[in-house]
Amino acid sequence: MGAAKASRDQRRAAVEALRAEQARAERRRTRILLVTVVLVVLALAIPVALVLVRETREQERLAAAAEEPIEGEEQVEVDSAGHVTEDVPYEPPAPVAEGTRLPPVGGDHDPTPQNCGFYDQPVRDEHAVHSLEHGAVWLAYHPDAAEGDVDRLREIAQTTPYVLASPYEDLAAPVVATAWGVQLELDTTDDERLDAFLARYVQGEQTPEPGAACSGGVGAPLT
Repeated sequence: MGAAKASRDQRRAAVEALRAEQARAERRRTRILLVTVVLVVLALAIPVALVLVRETREQERLAAAAEEPIEGEEQVEVDSAGHVTEDVPYEPPAPVAEGTRLPPVGGDHDPTPQNCGFYDQPVRDEHAVHSLEHGAVWLAYHPDAAEGDVDRLREIAQTTPYVLASPYEDLAAPVVATAWGVQLELDTTDDERLDAFLARYVQGEQTPEPGAACSGGVGAPLT
């Protein structure tokens, strides 16, 4: 009897030791899993956080730049904003070289606005001016503008509400940014003044009719 009891006790002790070892192993696996999950979360979260920080700083920089006068911009007093159906003989907002033109910055315009977005064909001035009245920024580009500039303008126009981009025959600069009563000539879309212009004038304080639609008008922008 004593030997049998001792054998049972030994088996019980062995089972308990095995269970204890299994419990310890399970705790180790749980700790390893938790550490792995934490490391994965950190690996994903840190880059995202860095991107958000950079984007926030960039937005703050653009907002600050938009508060200051933009070097080279031409501001023009717009005297009239009536609706007309005929072509309007717009005066250039700034002196231009012979054989070149600049988009109008405001004035009488067609009753129907140009739908905002990107175009690879010229749009009618009178429709675009109506869009300016609604707070749009018109990014006109020379038909021979660099492909990279055109691609950037397309991206901006397709991702930013109230932006219209289109080619403009005989344009006096590679890219011209226009809002109601203000215009900026640019040599390239890499110019940091472009972002400042957009931040300041898309639905900016110069807008005669803020919030009015830049859709439901004329034109089919590319998608």
